[in-house]
Amino acid sequence: MFLTNGAIFTNLMPRYPAIIESLELSNAQFGLAVAAVPAGSLASGLLAGILIRRLRSSRVAVGGMVLTGGVVLLAGLAPSWALFAAALFVVGALDSVIDVAQNTHGLRVQRLYGRSIINSFHAIWSLGAVIGGLMGGGAAALGMSLGLHLSISAVTFIIVNLVAYRFLLPGPEPQEVIEAPAADGPAVPVKTVAYGALALLAIIAICGATVEDAGGTWAAVYLSGSLGAAPGIAAFGLVAVVGAQFVGRALGDRFVDRYGQRAVARVGGLLIAVGIGLALAFPSVPGTIAGFGLAGFGSATLIPGAMHTADQLPGFRPGTGLTLLSWLLRAGFLLTPPLVGLIADASSLRLGLLLVPVAGIIVIFCSGVFSPHEQRAAG
Repeated sequence: MFLTNGAIFTNLMPRYPAIIESLELSNAQFGLAVAAVPAGSLASGLLAGILIRRLRSSRVAVGGMVLTGGVVLLAGLAPSWALFAAALFVVGALDSVIDVAQNTHGLRVQRLYGRSIINSFHAIWSLGAVIGGLMGGGAAALGMSLGLHLSISAVTFIIVNLVAYRFLLPGPEPQEVIEAPAADGPAVPVKTVAYGALALLAIIAICGATVEDAGGTWAAVYLSGSLGAAPGIAAFGLVAVVGAQFVGRALGDRFVDRYGQRAVARVGGLLIAVGIGLALAFPSVPGTIAGFGLAGFGSATLIPGAMHTADQLPGFRPGTGLTLLSWLLRAGFLLTPPLVGLIADASSLRLGLLLVPVAGIIVIFCSGVFSPHEQRAAG
């Protein structure tokens, strides 16, 4: 499930320069079109918990991915800016629900497994994104048409997703509500504490998503347009981000169990700030690809860690904390692509990408919301 989610949409991202050229889009127009993805997510995100409770997380996730494959194909074939943005809106609406459903099922597996494994699921998402990015970059380098390329991608990964469905956990979702632990000192309403923590977790998740957006939306555009890289080479900006994320997430559960989510998140924020900061300060194609990779490694555990903690917040019905976090993540993510595009049109894309190291610094200051050993193994 996580593999297909990573692979289907990232097949489209390395083709963005071709879409920009064919539709004759400015940076601001392109940024607004891409912002339709989080806009669609906002429109549907709060429905995820209801759908999961009624239909099961497995069915919602798999059904949504089947639909996504077809809509991504339509986005690649769109003959106008409006239709391109509309297709991305639908992709976002589906992705918001799929994201909650997949993570709900993954956290359900983690509870039965008895130790932290959620980062490993996200590592497989990153592996899927690497596969999708390489497929898209390879198709661009070969001059393959968008229709043929995205048709092959959709059929392949829909089949993989359907095969995975038979191995998922059976039965309805658990319905227990997590109680708040007893605390010394003056009583503070449980929901007040929970919502405050949820806000900080959303900020951290948005900062992690900012790195993913920089790699997915702007890396190929920056490398090809600002630094003169060939289309096949420009695709490696995205591949560097998601490839390093895969490594970071594959190792992430071990790091979190040993050092705690708080320490891992703070180091991750530092790597984001340093990686992209140095790449922008000393621009070159190899240095920029390396900087995106370092930022991807630093962001690896931020979103899964925030999702795990949100899912464990006291006082919420099952899936509610995770649904709210996902919705807030999409709300914040709505602003990033057009903001970078507006800055790029006003000055340069290099200046617009300074938002990424700023996001890394914000993570360092917000990571106190995590307990020192937030995801240590049970027992």
